[in-house]
Amino acid sequence: MSDMVAGAPAAESGWRANVQRFGGNLAAMVMPNIGAFIAWGLLTALFIPTGWAPNESLAEMVGPMILTLLPVLIGYTGGRLVHGQRGAVIGAVATMGIVVGSDIPQFLGAMAIGPLAAWVLRKFDDFVVPRTKGGFEMLVNNFSLGILGVVMAIIGFLGIGPIVTSLTTVLGNGVEVLVDNRLLPLASLLIEPAKVLFLNNAINHGVLGPLGVVEAAEAGKSILFMLETNPGPGLGILLAFWLAGPNKAIRLSAPGAIIIHFFGGIHEIYFPYVLMKPQMILAAIAGGMTGIMTFMVTGVGLVATPSPGSIFAYMAVTPRGNFFGVLLGIALSAIVSFVVGAALLRFSKSDEEPDLDEAAAQSAANKGAKPATPEA
Repeated sequence: MSDMVAGAPAAESGWRANVQRFGGNLAAMVMPNIGAFIAWGLLTALFIPTGWAPNESLAEMVGPMILTLLPVLIGYTGGRLVHGQRGAVIGAVATMGIVVGSDIPQFLGAMAIGPLAAWVLRKFDDFVVPRTKGGFEMLVNNFSLGILGVVMAIIGFLGIGPIVTSLTTVLGNGVEVLVDNRLLPLASLLIEPAKVLFLNNAINHGVLGPLGVVEAAEAGKSILFMLETNPGPGLGILLAFWLAGPNKAIRLSAPGAIIIHFFGGIHEIYFPYVLMKPQMILAAIAGGMTGIMTFMVTGVGLVATPSPGSIFAYMAVTPRGNFFGVLLGIALSAIVSFVVGAALLRFSKSDEEPDLDEAAAQSAANKGAKPATPEA
């Protein structure tokens, strides 16, 4: 998919760069529509029978939004990334094919068919537009979009939709096995290292988010929204550097990073700290596993993806009766990552003084952006 999206980063070698680009493309389709996801989450939290203010009439909006509006928005955005407004329109039209042909939220399908339909239209335009006689441009443009849109919608209805439905079922069953066997905390072994390498978008927006929406539609909440977004592990790591950092400059930089991370939801701010002391990934994993286990034991979940992953966003999408478990999980994950991180910092010996600027540069290189060292 990455070669379809206009403005994609220059090609890099290695599986990590490929996965990162793939995750970045998924995020580019989801992130502009996070507000719509939150709107759906708030409607769910407020008006479903177990919500804060149950209302049967207003709750009727919940189903159409998750089954139709949100997938179409994703398909529209994916098409626009590939071929501008024409790509957006055909992406939305094609997405309706998989929406109508399925009874589950087709986010993965929309991520596939939206850019694909726009790419097909772009190739058609590249060939036909230069050969179109003057005065016929509007006719050709409108009919080509309409005809190709119908074709792609049929392909989505008959092909992509059923495939994605089967894939979603398999992934959902896999997650259910992890939950039933109390193994879901093991997901932190993948998620926490992936975050530091900026591979989290492929996991969060490509798998966890869509599966979480399906679960939330059935149960009113989902723990899957909390696996990658929990701000607790990052908070614990920054606290460890603040109180047990290897030098004064690093300790002074940590409080500002804590504010940006925990209240602003910008988790990338703590990645340079982990890269500076790679053994600190163990603290992140320990904190992540603790948080997930706590969420499981207390039976809590969220109604939508908290974005950005700040404490304020968490509270906004926490359903009634779940605040204690959510806050407890965040707190315990922060405490565990702090204790493990502080111990690692205290007992690790190094002949070389760690350099936060160098670590920030490495973090930026992982993401493909300019470095920005956090300041107090």
